[in-house]
Amino acid sequence: MNPQVTTLDRSQSAAVSATSKVVKNTYMLLAMTLAFSAATAGAAMALNLPHPGIILTLVGYYGLLFLTTKFRDSGLGIAFVFGLTGFMGYTLGPILSAYLAMPNGAQVVMMAMGGTAAIFLALSAYVMTTRKDFSFMGGFLMVGILVAFLAGLGAIFFHLPGLSLAVSAMFVLLMSGLILYETSNIIHGGETNYIMATVTLFVAIFNLFTSLLSLLGFANND
Repeated sequence: MNPQVTTLDRSQSAAVSATSKVVKNTYMLLAMTLAFSAATAGAAMALNLPHPGIILTLVGYYGLLFLTTKFRDSGLGIAFVFGLTGFMGYTLGPILSAYLAMPNGAQVVMMAMGGTAAIFLALSAYVMTTRKDFSFMGGFLMVGILVAFLAGLGAIFFHLPGLSLAVSAMFVLLMSGLILYETSNIIHGGETNYIMATVTLFVAIFNLFTSLLSLLGFANND
């Protein structure tokens, strides 16, 4: 028996086992954070809480994201993941209340939810089935998200609804690409920390949902 072959087989088996563990932990934590975020959004709607505003939203988001990243290898990382996703759910609550107050608002929200779920499941299943490597998209996504983010801030501060609509369309495409990229990254061993993998997928789902909500709300509002 060749000892080098045996060692190689064991290394490959260990790598596959580690990747499977990351995949399992990521999707378990993702499901829990989505449920928690939905609960905080529902609580914000029930209590009729106001939206914190763009400045507090950005400070809260990036502050909690920094803490999650810093403690990603400890138990505190999980606590900060729930803090981050719960905060994002809270900011979503007043937005959903505004859409539900529109004519056919409930239909718009349900369509956005259904569209988000369909896109996420279809893209994830595609990567899992084909096992294609989408790591080449990393640089493009980083630049695209930065440009779309700055354009979105410009649309908010300068009150440009047309630009806001264009940014929403860009984010639908970019977040779909991010789902492909991160799922590929997880199954090919590029992302070994399930906390960070969960955060990336959660943010992609969140932005995909709010972008679809914006587009469908615009189409519904005469």
